[in-house]
Amino acid sequence: MLEAGIHLKNMNDVDWQSIDGCLVTHEHGDHSKYAMNVINQTGIDLFLSAGTQEALKLPSYRTNTLKALNQQNIGNWTVLPFDVQHDVNEPLGFFIQSKDGDKLLFATDTYYIKYKLPGITHLMIECNYSIDILNKNVETGRIGNFLRKRIVRSHFELENVKHFIRSNDMSQLQEVWLLHLSSSNADAARFKKEIQAITGVPVYIA
Repeated sequence: MLEAGIHLKNMNDVDWQSIDGCLVTHEHGDHSKYAMNVINQTGIDLFLSAGTQEALKLPSYRTNTLKALNQQNIGNWTVLPFDVQHDVNEPLGFFIQSKDGDKLLFATDTYYIKYKLPGITHLMIECNYSIDILNKNVETGRIGNFLRKRIVRSHFELENVKHFIRSNDMSQLQEVWLLHLSSSNADAARFKKEIQAITGVPVYIA
C-alpha cells in the first residue's frame, strides 16, 4: 500500500489481509493523514523514515523505520527507500521489486531524483508543473514569486521528469503514472502526450 492520505471509508473494496505494509513518503497530510487509522483499523504496519515518524508523532507500535538506501523485505516485496528533495524532514521515494521481477519506482513531492535505478517496469512519478505555465501565472499575477520559489524547490517539473526518464534504464518499462499534477500549473493532456512520446508506453494521469 502506497501512502496513508485517503480515508479508509473510501477504500471499501480493499482486501486488507492481502496487504503486506503501508509505505509513507513524508509527513504532509495528503500522504499521511490517516496513518493512525491504518494502524488501528487494519492491523497493517507502517514503513516510513524516522523523520516522518517524528513529525507525525506516531507510536513505535506497528511503525517500522526505513533508512535511505537500506533495502528491506516487506512481505512478498523488496523495497529500496531512497532520499528525495522536499521541504520536510527525511522524505523518501521507493523502488519496489516483486518476486515476479516487476520493478516499480514511486516518487512524489520532490524536485529531483539523483539515483539511477535499473530495469524499471512501472513508473509512478510526480509531474507537478511546467515551468512555462508557472512563469506565465507569475507574470499575470495569478501566483506570487514566493510561491513560485517554493514550487521550484519542492516539486518535479515536466522537463526534469523527462530528464530522469532519459537518464535511467527504461528498456523494460510497461507503463507510466503521472502524479500530483498542479491544478493551475499543469496541462494533463500535454504532459501525457509528451511523456508517452519519449517512453512509447501507456501513460496515465492519477
